[in-house]
Amino acid sequence: MAQLIENILKYLSDNGEVNSLKLSNVFNEDHQKIIGAVKSIQAHGDLISAEVVTDKKIELTEEGNFISSNGSYEAYIYNAIAENGTPQVEIMKLPNAKIGFSKAMSAGWIAVDKTVNPPLVKKKVPSIEDIVREHLKQVTKGDLSKISDKEKQEYKKRKLIQEVIVKSYNLKKGPEFSLTLTKLETDLTAEMINSGSWKNLKFKEYNFDALGAQLECGYLHPLLKVRSEFRQIFLEMGFSEMPTNNYIENSFWNFDALFQPQQHPARDAHDTFFISDPQISTKFPQDYLERVKKVHSKGGYGSKGYGYDWKIQEAQKNLLRTHTTAVSARMLYKVAQQKEFKPIKLFSIDKVFRNETLDATHLAEFHQVEGVIADYNLTLGDLIGVFAEFFKKLGIDQLEFKPAYNPYTEPSMEIFCFHPGLGKWIETGNSGVFRPEMLLPMGLPEDVCVIAWGLSLERPTMIKYGFNNIRDLVGPKVDLEMVQKSPICRLNR
Repeated sequence: MAQLIENILKYLSDNGEVNSLKLSNVFNEDHQKIIGAVKSIQAHGDLISAEVVTDKKIELTEEGNFISSNGSYEAYIYNAIAENGTPQVEIMKLPNAKIGFSKAMSAGWIAVDKTVNPPLVKKKVPSIEDIVREHLKQVTKGDLSKISDKEKQEYKKRKLIQEVIVKSYNLKKGPEFSLTLTKLETDLTAEMINSGSWKNLKFKEYNFDALGAQLECGYLHPLLKVRSEFRQIFLEMGFSEMPTNNYIENSFWNFDALFQPQQHPARDAHDTFFISDPQISTKFPQDYLERVKKVHSKGGYGSKGYGYDWKIQEAQKNLLRTHTTAVSARMLYKVAQQKEFKPIKLFSIDKVFRNETLDATHLAEFHQVEGVIADYNLTLGDLIGVFAEFFKKLGIDQLEFKPAYNPYTEPSMEIFCFHPGLGKWIETGNSGVFRPEMLLPMGLPEDVCVIAWGLSLERPTMIKYGFNNIRDLVGPKVDLEMVQKSPICRLNR
């Protein structure tokens, strides 16, 4: 670059002015490299002046270059025809036969003899001149004088030539012209000020449009930003946070304690990730385990149960928890062991794992937002009332509820909200009133009811940040720049 800058200044010194395109030919350098050298000279002051010149130029397309080298498609078709003719079906198998055949017919070079079967394509003239190829060669040389405007339009229509805008610079000596570049100072030091040397120095201009250097620091993922907002909402509503640091759970707390039968499809390996080492757990509250076993196999507390042979081996299996409701079960059991029951409101936000088929709205690993309220004589109306307040704080007002089935809640509701990006309603969570078969074996009073709901953290985040595909938010395809530049989460409250 330094040598090229020196050559440009020397040429201007000898000739006074020149166009950058000519310099490209003189020095046999790419024009963009010439422009880069000019910009470097300009950065050192008014050594040169550069006037922008915009011009239009006709050049060949990739297809035009091919025809210029190998001949037009119509000439290829003509030359492929045998002396006594060639079956049309064979001609149409040739490369670019459709356009070549059409153009050759229009030019009157060939004809189709349909009196025979199959029809034959025959030459109508003894020889041809490939005008298209010759014209394209002239374009390569920059000579368009022999090509009419009508022919230019035809070649543009065939996408053989294209019009491009060429930007160049007319270069002249500037008021501070010099054959050498003075080093520009980038810092004004105390020594320069004290000595007064700054008066005779040239300083590099500040580029106020330049972006600052990227900070070397961590960034909060949109999920963590929304999680922080969710957590704040729960705390504002008087909830306490549950400990959720055990990703590995056993089937007893994940399924059995929730009155979910051992033959339920959710316990299949197609739906649940089971742990191979350690494969089982052995420590359980024995009296509670016996009550759970009884209510499953024989019933109790006004329920007939499921009437099957409950097996401890199934309850002992370790797995990656499929929901944080397993944590809620542990917390409710802990509350039931207290001497006097006190109403509680609990929440948790953490990862759960399910063997899901990946699509635009499902992942095998996701976050569950869970809320649990235990109090006397709660109803489904109380649950809907809590939803109204909770989702209002989330800024989501388009909600729908649909009756659902859960082994551990009755009644149960699925929660749907409208996604503007996807243009459809998507399920955001599940809810219901915990069944007596789940609560009473824990030792909770009979008139204590528990309402609960579980939401996905990912789907509200998709709505808030405008993602249509969950794989753009989580996973190996995530754009790290998105994480860095995503705005803070502010929900409408």
